[in-house]
Amino acid sequence: MTRRTPRGFTLVEILVALAVVAVALAAGMRALAQSADGAGTLKARTLAMWVAQNRLAAAHLAEALPSTGERSGAAVQANQAFVWREKVGGTPNPAFRRIDIEVAASDEPAYVLARLTGYIAGTPPP
Repeated sequence: MTRRTPRGFTLVEILVALAVVAVALAAGMRALAQSADGAGTLKARTLAMWVAQNRLAAAHLAEALPSTGERSGAAVQANQAFVWREKVGGTPNPAFRRIDIEVAASDEPAYVLARLTGYIAGTPPP
């Protein structure tokens, strides 16, 4: 009688392979979730930067230099609500103003998504 060599995998080998596949799939799902979360954050930061750039452009287009001080307001960009704060300060040259703009989501106003600093030249007020 000839003895047949066993073919196939044992139960232990199959269980080990399944465990390896399960760990790999779990790691892949976690990486995918982090990537999706990162994409959402990137979108919010991009929209917030656009809000800040719009505020700076509006200041550049104004007829006169903005007065020094702090202002705040709300803006909507791509159907998302944001709040902005701008601080206008003087510079050593009275014909220039420095504007610091911070933008946050309206539901989380303490978490700043974008910061932008710009300078505006114009005729100094009398």
